[in-house]
Amino acid sequence: MYETLSEDYDRFVNWDDRLAYEMPFTEARIGILTGGTSRVLDILDSACGTGMHAIALARLGHRVSGADLYPEMIKKSRANADHAGVRVNFETTGLGSMAGVFGKEKFDLVLCLGNSLPHLLTDAELTAALKDFAACLRPGGMVLIQNRNFDAVMQRRDRWMEPQVRRAGDTEWIFQRFYDYEKNGGIRFNIVTLKQEGVSGWVSSVASTRLRPQLCAELETALADAGFASIHAYGSMTGEDFSVSSSGNLVLTAIRK
Repeated sequence: MYETLSEDYDRFVNWDDRLAYEMPFTEARIGILTGGTSRVLDILDSACGTGMHAIALARLGHRVSGADLYPEMIKKSRANADHAGVRVNFETTGLGSMAGVFGKEKFDLVLCLGNSLPHLLTDAELTAALKDFAACLRPGGMVLIQNRNFDAVMQRRDRWMEPQVRRAGDTEWIFQRFYDYEKNGGIRFNIVTLKQEGVSGWVSSVASTRLRPQLCAELETALADAGFASIHAYGSMTGEDFSVSSSGNLVLTAIRK
């Protein structure tokens, strides 16, 4: 999916709205780590996509790195950072292999946002990723994970998500996201892209990828097993407590022992 989606990703996501919504929570976690001081942190944005969270944090003065499995996303991230006039160290590497690329015990904060962790389809892959987060963090450092609330998704069998519409000049895009539920308990995540230029007709394409719905209790246990403590679950990036039945997101913070 993400090799083909890289060019449209920044159209698919409304970054002005998303960063305005999410950054205050992230900055509050940074305040906890700094003790309310202006200390500069070393931050790693894993599965960084086109790098917009990393760029926002670099604009705040932090030393930021970004990682993504897909070279197309890293190419876009570097272009976005150049356009923003900030320095971010972007590298092509996936969840589970970042400490070998960036170094061990280097970071104060590791982010894994945008429902990235459910792309890991096995227990072994999840364990490796969480241990990799711990290896990248200094003792006392924090990991911040943002997933969809798959406890609620799997209970309700939610399928359709609200479409996203973007326009630029005489070109319009519509992005429609939906799930297919697999018999083995997995999910196939699909994005239909409709594009119309000028008076020409609509052109459609479909990209899909598999997800493993990770439940809150599963992730809390896996984080503890990977060497994390002080694990707290929130229902969104506004910071309210997590509700299994009603929260839209599962946001987890945890401190490396």
